[in-house]
Amino acid sequence: VQLQAFGGGSVQAGGSLRLSCAVSGRTFNSYFMGWFRQPPGKEREFVAAVSLSGDSTYYSDSVKGRFTISRDNAKNMVYLQMNSLKPEDTAAYYCAARPGGNKFRASYTDLYPNWGQGTEVTVSS
Repeated sequence: VQLQAFGGGSVQAGGSLRLSCAVSGRTFNSYFMGWFRQPPGKEREFVAAVSLSGDSTYYSDSVKGRFTISRDNAKNMVYLQMNSLKPEDTAAYYCAARPGGNKFRASYTDLYPNWGQGTEVTVSS
């Protein structure tokens, strides 16, 4: 599969952005999907993940309650709605895919073989 993330931009603290990830291929609904981010000068970190059907979601503690991940299997799209943004949310955001529905270690970057290019999010105070 190929992934393309978009929707990043600059926003003031407290604002919102919606990231989108378009996924090619006819087997999208067989991929467990995740969003990760890499702040400037730091390692890539887990943000959120969603199950094959979209019924189950998983979040890092730092974004829980502010971000919402969702997917549309009919459109081969994954979304990340980001509300109440903080300056510490500034990062390059990546969507990632892994085959199968196992949620085991959903936050581990090494378990996702497919990645899109990053989209930049800048939150100013």
